[in-house]
Amino acid sequence: MRGAQVVALVAASHPGPAVAVTAMTGLFAFAVGLDGVGVLLVVAAVLTGQLTIGWTNDLIDAGRDRRVGRPDKPLATGELSVDVVRLAVLVAIVATVPLSLASGVVAGLVQLLCTAAGWAYNAGLKSTIWSWAPYAVAFGGLPTFVSLAHDSSTFPPLWIPLAGALLGVGAHFVNVLPDLADDAATGVMGLPHRLGARWTAPVAVVVLVVASLVIAVGAPVRSPWVTALSLAVVLSLGAVALVRGGRTPFRAAIGVAFVDVVMLAWSQGGS
Repeated sequence: MRGAQVVALVAASHPGPAVAVTAMTGLFAFAVGLDGVGVLLVVAAVLTGQLTIGWTNDLIDAGRDRRVGRPDKPLATGELSVDVVRLAVLVAIVATVPLSLASGVVAGLVQLLCTAAGWAYNAGLKSTIWSWAPYAVAFGGLPTFVSLAHDSSTFPPLWIPLAGALLGVGAHFVNVLPDLADDAATGVMGLPHRLGARWTAPVAVVVLVVASLVIAVGAPVRSPWVTALSLAVVLSLGAVALVRGGRTPFRAAIGVAFVDVVMLAWSQGGS
């Protein structure tokens, strides 16, 4: 495979979200006390699963991407062939199954469920009012996967997957925000599209703020000052997103998500 094809294949994997989700999961794995090998297994399982989601998304959406002239989609521009991406998906699936199960059977099955939720979104749920559900399942399942990888006999307290699920729903809203017009033009009408651009960003920020509150209330208090500072930052970013337009709500929502993940990791580090 030529260098240009490798670059195009990486671009088709949705590298930004894939790396972000993997890094956040790895941070949480380190925080709960997994050793180096355990963290590496978790990171490898999640990364390969995310790659399958990104590539299947571009495979399914190639026709729509061509119709709206997406220059950032290698399958739509012809930089990549369908056969190459299909082979990449197959290799990633073959890798993610044993990598997931290497953290324990129950933990591995949870991780594979998270991956399957991404496939379900790509396969059609993205165009329904239930477009948020795969994100809730996947993001709620990832901390559960990590917790079970650390201790296979104990499921995490309910507030952890709940906070993850809320983060996922918020991530879904901010992820589609830049593409609302293109998606609507090609028949993709998930929940954010039905709400419209005016409400998508505020709803995303509210959901992410609620996730922060769930973490603050549910987590063991390691430092009340850190919790108070984190919530102050979250509320400030939420206020900015609600009163400003343009790209500001998107940036503010990403900031809220980052603070939420740090709060979650911090709480587990102190538990």
